Amino acid sequence: MSASVDLERPLRYPDAQSTPLMTKRARWLVVLGFLLPGSAQVVAGNRRMGRFGLIATFTLLLVALVSVIGFGVARVATLSFFTNPIVLLVVQWVIVAYAIMWLVFGFNTLQLAKLIRVSPKWRVPVAMLSIVLTVLPVAGAAWAAMTVGSARGALSEIFGGGAAAVEPVDGRYNILLLGTDAGEDREGMRADSLSLISVDAETGQSTIIGLPRELPNMPFPSDSPMYAEHPNGFGVDYGCNVGRCWLNGVYAEVEYFQPELYPDAVSRGSSPGIEATKDAVSGATGLDVQFYVLIDMKGFEQLIDALGGVDINVEERLPVGGNIDEYTGELVNVDEWIEPGEQHLDGFHALWFARSRYGSAQGDYDRMERQRTLQAAILAQMNPQNVLLRFEEVAKAGGNIVDTDIPNSMLGPFVDLAGKAREFSPVSVELTPPEVDAEYPDYAVVQQLVQQGIAEASPPDEEETE
Repeated sequence: MSASVDLERPLRYPDAQSTPLMTKRARWLVVLGFLLPGSAQVVAGNRRMGRFGLIATFTLLLVALVSVIGFGVARVATLSFFTNPIVLLVVQWVIVAYAIMWLVFGFNTLQLAKLIRVSPKWRVPVAMLSIVLTVLPVAGAAWAAMTVGSARGALSEIFGGGAAAVEPVDGRYNILLLGTDAGEDREGMRADSLSLISVDAETGQSTIIGLPRELPNMPFPSDSPMYAEHPNGFGVDYGCNVGRCWLNGVYAEVEYFQPELYPDAVSRGSSPGIEATKDAVSGATGLDVQFYVLIDMKGFEQLIDALGGVDINVEERLPVGGNIDEYTGELVNVDEWIEPGEQHLDGFHALWFARSRYGSAQGDYDRMERQRTLQAAILAQMNPQNVLLRFEEVAKAGGNIVDTDIPNSMLGPFVDLAGKAREFSPVSVELTPPEVDAEYPDYAVVQQLVQQGIAEASPPDEEETE
C-alpha cells in the first residue's frame, strides 16, 4: 500500500535515494511555485499554507480580470475608482502583502526541493533559478508599490478632496490654464500665460483659447461679485495705469485688496484672486469657466529634467539672460543663446525658451506662443513609457508645480477624455491682433471668435449630417 502511494505521488512522497527523480522533482517544484504560488506547497508541503497561497493568487487574478473588463465596459467608473487615494492606499498595501507572501513561498519551495538530494551539477542552477524567480517578482512588486504610493501622494497633493463631480456646461468642460513665472522682482502672482481649454464632454476634442495677459477692460458676468465693482469692465472707471486694467492684474487686485468678494474660495480649493480671474475670462469669452489649473513656470525646469528633456523646434535665436541698455537700446549681458532649429532642451534652457523677453519681433505675443509650444512639447514627452520609466521624479515634480481646484471625483472622466483627445488635433483660437484690438478689444467679436472655435471642435449635428 505504501509503495503504491509512493509511486502515485512522487512529488510528495519521492524516492529520496533516486537522484534523477529528486533532480527532476526540484526543477518542477521551482517552476510550479513561480507560475502559481502555493501550488508547490499543495503538492509537496504544507497543504494549508498552499491553499492560502492559491486563494490569494486566484483572488488577485480575479480582481485583475474584473478590472480589465471594467476598463472595457465602464471605463469612467473604473478610472474614478482607481484614482481614489484610499483605493490606491489599499492597492499599495495589497501589493506589499503579496510580495511578502511570494518571498516566503519562494524560499519554502526551495526548502521543499531538498537540494542535498539533487544531482551535484544541478544544485547551483536550481538554487539560482529559485532565487531569481523569487527575488525578481518581489523587486517588481516593490517598484509597483512605490509607484502607486507616488501616484497616491501626487493625486492627494494636487487635486481637491471629496467634492462632488461636476456636470459639463452645454456639453463641455471649461478649464482655465494659468502659467505663472513668479520671481523676486515681481510683486504678487501675475499670470504670464493664460489659456482657456474647452473640452467636448463626449469626444474629448478641445478648443484652446489663448488670452493675452495684457488684455484690457475685461467684462464680468452679471452674477459675479466683480460686476458691481466694475460694471463697465475691469479698470475702466479708474483708468488703465500700471497695468491695473489688464487681465493678469485681476488676481492681485482681488487677492490683496478685495478678498472678501469671494469668501468661499479657499474652501473650494481656490483663492479670491483666481476666482476673480475665472469670472473675467468667463465674461470675456462667454464660456462658464469651471476649473483652473495653475502651473509654476519655474517648476517646469524640474518637470522637464524629470522627463529627460524636451524636443522643440526653435524658430528664432533667443537669449539666455540679458537686458536692454537704457542708453544704447541694445541687448547686453547675454549669458548664451538658444540657436534656431530642432533642439533637445534641458529644463534650464526650456524655461528660458518660454520666458525670454527679447529677440522676438512681436514681444509678448511671441512669448505666449513659445510658452504654449513648450506646454505641447512637455505633453508629447509624457507618453506612457517615459512617464512609467521616470514616474517617481515626474510625480514629485508635478506635485511641486501644479495647483488646481479639480476634485478627485473628476479624475476618472478627465483621464477618459484625455485618452479620447489623442484622436484629435486641438483647435486653436488666439485672441490677438489683428483679429482682436489689443488696446480696445470688442468682446462681442471675442465671443464670436470663441464660438467659431467651439463649433470647429464639436461633432456635427445629426440633422446636419443627414
